[in-house]
Amino acid sequence: MPKINATEDIKLSPKKARTKLPSMYKVIILNDDFTPMEFVVNTIQRFFNKSVDEATRIMLKIHTEGLGVCGIFPVDIAETKMNQVLNYAKEHQHPLQCIIERID
Repeated sequence: MPKINATEDIKLSPKKARTKLPSMYKVIILNDDFTPMEFVVNTIQRFFNKSVDEATRIMLKIHTEGLGVCGIFPVDIAETKMNQVLNYAKEHQHPLQCIIERID
């Protein structure tokens, strides 16, 4: 068996640690025919920290196109925001729906 000289320097190439960014998700509110527009604007302002103008623009997009993106977040935050919107709508007896969608 060959002897290994303990005094020999062994050089290792340093591996750079690369952190992987978390997957991002869009939080989307869906249109329905029953939830008042004012409630949707209020919900967007409350949970997505949008101004009245931004919230109104998103609400009009939801109304005309069927859905609107309220924000883009990592999965944990997106799920929390979605659940907050759904619970808030349920508490106020509105059928407002909110989903998350992964960004590829």
